[in-house]
Amino acid sequence: QVQLVESGGGLVQAGGSLRLSCAASGRTFSGYAMGWFRQAPGKEREFVSAMSWSGGLTSYADSMKGRFTISRDNAKNTVYLQMNSLKPEDTAVYYCARGRSPYVRSPAAESNNWYYWGQGTQVTVSS
Repeated sequence: QVQLVESGGGLVQAGGSLRLSCAASGRTFSGYAMGWFRQAPGKEREFVSAMSWSGGLTSYADSMKGRFTISRDNAKNTVYLQMNSLKPEDTAVYYCARGRSPYVRSPAAESNNWYYWGQGTQVTVSS
């Protein structure tokens, strides 16, 4: 019943851009906060960004501020992550997640504050 499907990953040169999408179904999206995490090989899962159901609150990890933008289209049950000025250190598998309420629970970086997770999409940034 719960499906979160990421897309839009791929290979891009440093300084380039990608736009990730996360399409939700099965009563996964409506009324809930959404977020993005990433995980590189040998590293722990890292918080990227989050947005409340209303869109009135957004949160970003410090390393992503000014480069990444989260948005959502509730009518399409889709959340997006626009990634600009990509760096090789951004190489990771990116996951979208559904929260436990309409609000972004604090701290947003805590994985336990997120309920459902997508399968991930690979982003590779070359030098």
